[in-house]
Amino acid sequence: MKSAYPHIPSPCYVLEEKKLIDNLKLLEKVRKATGVKIILALKGYALWSTFPLIKKYLDGATASSLHEALLIYEEMGVKAHTYAPAYLPEEFPDIFRISSHITFNSLSQWELYKKYFAHSHVKAGLRINPEYSEIKHDIYNPAIRGSRLGIIKNHLPQKLPEGISGLHFHVMCEQDSYVLERVLQEVEKKFSEYFSQISWLNMGGGHLITHKTYQVEHLIQVLLSFRSKYPWLEIILEPGEAIGWETGFLKSTVLDIVENNGIRTAILDVSFSAHMPDTLEMPYKPIIRGASEPNKYPYVYRMGGVTCLAGDYMGDYSFPEPLQIGDEIIFEDMIHYTMVKTTFFNGVKHPSIGVIKSDGSFQLLRKFTYLDYKNKLS
Repeated sequence: MKSAYPHIPSPCYVLEEKKLIDNLKLLEKVRKATGVKIILALKGYALWSTFPLIKKYLDGATASSLHEALLIYEEMGVKAHTYAPAYLPEEFPDIFRISSHITFNSLSQWELYKKYFAHSHVKAGLRINPEYSEIKHDIYNPAIRGSRLGIIKNHLPQKLPEGISGLHFHVMCEQDSYVLERVLQEVEKKFSEYFSQISWLNMGGGHLITHKTYQVEHLIQVLLSFRSKYPWLEIILEPGEAIGWETGFLKSTVLDIVENNGIRTAILDVSFSAHMPDTLEMPYKPIIRGASEPNKYPYVYRMGGVTCLAGDYMGDYSFPEPLQIGDEIIFEDMIHYTMVKTTFFNGVKHPSIGVIKSDGSFQLLRKFTYLDYKNKLS
């Protein structure tokens, strides 16, 4: 099987810059048509070498930790919108210094840190929980019964604490504008009495605006309708996966082919456990370029990871030709979420990071070494 990218090292995460720009232009269209702020969520996409490019199209970025806030401040040159379930006391002064908005998960966290906001331009908010979500997998659902994320209506006072200027909700995951429309109905039903007390509302992430089936014009109408009812509110969306959606791939190579009871497994130089953990966590079956479901082509293989974890595999895939040692395997859509969740488990070689520039040239951005693995431990 001929390699499509012989000049790119293996394994390697590869961003395709043109596809990223196409996504950013679409998000910019929504921003301009509605007047809402759209910011990048680092938990879904944190390829910081592209932050200067992203800054040209979006309104900044959101962080869930001090380290994410620092990355935004240093590489995008803006202050972060920051939210965390709880803040470490020793880190909060630095978070405060490099954030424009800070959202608190509870009233007790606000009470602990409210002294910082006296005579400050930093905006403080509370995360609310509308107790409504259409997310199917509980691991990603912040609105399940007993959730630790956000304040439910019954736990809020009639008047918001002095110093709170905004509210934040996040109950979507890779969903469309029709889900947002229904979520907004629930949020209005439970929390609209507070809208006169605030100046900004963050609608969180999970808006898969750059998916090919997403109804962008419907989103624009939903947002314009909402803004017409509450024109004083600054509206913020913070998608992560929508920025990196289908903007690149993970290149890997077949190291060996083994067989056991009629099951053939291609051992790759990547790991599902270490390099694609969301495929096991969700779980979902990633797309391999040129392959299909087991019943389409004559040659069927399971894909095996390079770690010694028994469950480090994914299957099954069929190919039009038999696989050979040295063949290139391309996993599609590996730039959002996948890259930010990787580990150095088993000490296996971590994929490099590169970008195919808009002019077609390849630039190697980062190659990982033994010291990256060693310095993570002690």
